[in-house]
Amino acid sequence: MAAINEKSASPSSPHERDTPITSSSSTSSNPNIDESYQVYRSSAPEDISATESKRVLRKIDRRILPILVFTYLLQYLDKNGINYASAYNLQTDLHLKGQDFSWLSSIFYFGYLFAQYPSGYALQRLPIAKFLGATTLGWGIILITTPACTSFAGIATNRFLLGALEAAVNPGFVLIMSMWYTAAEQPLRLETYYCTNGIATMFGGLIGYAVGHISTGLPRWSYIFLIFGALSVTQGVATLLFLPDLPSRAPHLTPAERSIAVARVAGNRQGVKNSVFKREQALATFADPKTWLLFVMAVGAQVPNAALTSFTSIIIGSFGFDTLGTQYLQIPGGVVQFLSLIVGGVVCSHFPNTRCVAMVVANSICILGAGLLVGLPDGNKWGRLVAVWLCYFQGLGFSMSLTMVSSNVAGSTKKQITAGTLFVGYCVGNIIGPQTFRSSEKPGYHSAYIAMLVGYVVKLLCVIVLYVYMWRSNKARDREAEEKGMTREEVEKLGMEMGMQDKTELENIGFRYTL
Repeated sequence: MAAINEKSASPSSPHERDTPITSSSSTSSNPNIDESYQVYRSSAPEDISATESKRVLRKIDRRILPILVFTYLLQYLDKNGINYASAYNLQTDLHLKGQDFSWLSSIFYFGYLFAQYPSGYALQRLPIAKFLGATTLGWGIILITTPACTSFAGIATNRFLLGALEAAVNPGFVLIMSMWYTAAEQPLRLETYYCTNGIATMFGGLIGYAVGHISTGLPRWSYIFLIFGALSVTQGVATLLFLPDLPSRAPHLTPAERSIAVARVAGNRQGVKNSVFKREQALATFADPKTWLLFVMAVGAQVPNAALTSFTSIIIGSFGFDTLGTQYLQIPGGVVQFLSLIVGGVVCSHFPNTRCVAMVVANSICILGAGLLVGLPDGNKWGRLVAVWLCYFQGLGFSMSLTMVSSNVAGSTKKQITAGTLFVGYCVGNIIGPQTFRSSEKPGYHSAYIAMLVGYVVKLLCVIVLYVYMWRSNKARDREAEEKGMTREEVEKLGMEMGMQDKTELENIGFRYTL
């Protein structure tokens, strides 16, 4: 990758106000400049060889990915521990009635919703690694205290706090993707940690099956929370010790490797990180149609999510399988989710501009699965079980929507608020979803299956609209650059420079959306 020249555009360019700032004294106090700008300007090699870039990428992967993978696996297990516990008299021991169990699933997302924008603000303003490590440690402690709950009020409070502490994970990981990886590298890395949802489904089913054989001591459902909580506390400590805050300050990289790490991601034309909250970027976020498309996509994707998380054991049990069967029959769904995510990540990494296509394919398969749940007779338990497994393709569709933020939104404040808004939609969908499982309808839950089908269709339509919007924007910017007489190299250099000056993708003429 070529480094940026001292001058991104000619003096007559209308963008000359965005030319590089070379004074180190001005960059240290300028709120418009990226925190890694000095490393980017003063130390980046003139030309980074493919060998050097791959060597640094391997060092980044070895340090960053294991932390993301294990943290994400645990957060999925932790928030869905209630699903595995539901098979072991959780409702009876805590005196839950009517819609109480559905509300326990929704209340987690009320906490997640409550903390979404505050955690996004903290992720921008504070050292990201320290903040994520502290929240992981905190939710592990909350989980360990869950067996002490003896009533609906107690476990509802516990679930709210758990959601509030886990609210930082998804937006934090989206930010980490854009800080450490090029746009082309992000899908596979994001799917690598996101596929742990499938691993967690398999692992959680095995843990649930093993707990089912405990016959003495505490109530069996208690062990699920104690095991998951202890693992989370351990992971929180590991995150505090080993996750770096910024590429330009990563202790596991040499100074030269830090320069390469910064120069690599500068090519995304998004910068690395700026800790100054900018009101104008916040306003631009809510005026951007992409923000609202991502919000509606998240709602549509997450309304069905309750069926694949908190209610899986109950759904499979409603098909006529016994208690242990409700645990191990979740494992194939985890396999489907794992394989779809990995295959999708590989395809989108090797074939440019296929992310929206992957979302369309995944959501179409989910529509098929939800349609079968709606249409198949109640007696066809194996057909309905396969339909549930097909719905596990939804993980690929939602995870790719996260790359829309990590790759297609620039400006640190705008990126964080866009991610926050997407996850507000995530919370809204997950709050609505459990309420579609009406106790009066069990074991059929017909309303829930219809809601799943509607959610998947809404998301599919939004993906198509988003693709058309970004494709048209790219074409318009290509025409604008051509009219100004700018070469492709000049556009790229200008885009990188403006990205390191914390410009949004709407302001940056050199920015192009990844489709």
